[in-house]
Amino acid sequence: MHSTQSLRPVLPILIGAAVMLTLSFGMRQSFGLFMPSLTSDIAVSITDFTLAIAMQNLVWGICQPFAGMFADRWGYRPVMVAGAFSYVIGMILMATAEGTIAVLLGAGICVGIAMACASFAMAMALTARLVPPAIRSTALGIMSAVGSAGIMFIAPIGQYLEASFDWRIGFLGFVVVALLIVPAAWIAGRVDKEVPLVPAADTADSLSAGAAARVAFRHPPFVMMALAYFVCGMQLVFITTHLPSYLVICGLDPMLGASAIGIIGGFNILGSLFFGWAGQRWSKQGLLGLIYIARSFTLAVYFILPPTATTTIIFAAVMGFFWLGVSPLVAGSVVEMFGLRWQAMIQGFAFFSHQIGSFFGAFGGGWLFDKLGSYDLALQLGVGIGITAGVCQILFAFYYPPHRPKLA
Repeated sequence: MHSTQSLRPVLPILIGAAVMLTLSFGMRQSFGLFMPSLTSDIAVSITDFTLAIAMQNLVWGICQPFAGMFADRWGYRPVMVAGAFSYVIGMILMATAEGTIAVLLGAGICVGIAMACASFAMAMALTARLVPPAIRSTALGIMSAVGSAGIMFIAPIGQYLEASFDWRIGFLGFVVVALLIVPAAWIAGRVDKEVPLVPAADTADSLSAGAAARVAFRHPPFVMMALAYFVCGMQLVFITTHLPSYLVICGLDPMLGASAIGIIGGFNILGSLFFGWAGQRWSKQGLLGLIYIARSFTLAVYFILPPTATTTIIFAAVMGFFWLGVSPLVAGSVVEMFGLRWQAMIQGFAFFSHQIGSFFGAFGGGWLFDKLGSYDLALQLGVGIGITAGVCQILFAFYYPPHRPKLA
């Protein structure tokens, strides 16, 4: 494909992938809205709820490389559709939950599997395969932006249903949303027959899964990127899980949490587009470091200031701009280093580090709050680790620019 005109035949596939990503990620980002009501209504503590979110992130991270391998072996369609049905089951379990086990199974295991099979990694891998290299980074930014738009309308819908009825009705609404992922994943799965992969020379495309994994873990730029990715998961999941609860504790309007998450989604569109464009022109590794540092300073400033509706909206806008700009940068870096065939698998290895960070952001934040009665220490750790990782990422990009590794 040499021009944007050649994208027309694959637009339905790209649209299906974007809708799948929009719905799956939008719901997942909105679970924290239900935490105050759910934990006060049934025998589930804040620690239990955040443990479920933490488990979700670990399951997602563990399953992501396997989902990539299965997609190469069996095709993207069966993997993505199976993930969609796992999401439906998870939301049914949440809507009918009476205790911790159902929450762990629903929000933890089922949604974790669903996110690995029918969310970011798969949508980004499809996009990278379908567009030419000249516009790949920009296209990945567009996919991240369009896919992230779901949080703008799903979070307010969930908050409205919870406020007007109760949290169970909110999750029943999410059951309906999850059912819509199934046809989107089916349409995106047309990539299996309509766009076969042609292995590229001097890439890991010709290697087996095991050999490609060994090459990745011996490549220092990839290892650095994967380790720094920990910060991304820790900061973002801490915010989506604990910001609504923090605002309620501070006596602010509970709807402000949904509004903040929606604003994050809106400005994330701008950020994803910008960083997709920027990654086509400047060092992807250096841009990643800048994002981690900018997020950390934004967190520090917001939580030092007294919380108000105005500061919360400004915080959400700034944080939203830096929210998922990492996605096109990481996905594009993996393709540049290793090629297309094993992108979902290799990106999944980096994403596992991201999800370990997510575990600590969700569960660690809740555990520290239960022990100390405040989020102060969790925030100090998040800011300090974020700045350290960002600086290391920039220095590493300067002294060790990425290149394709030796395959032998």
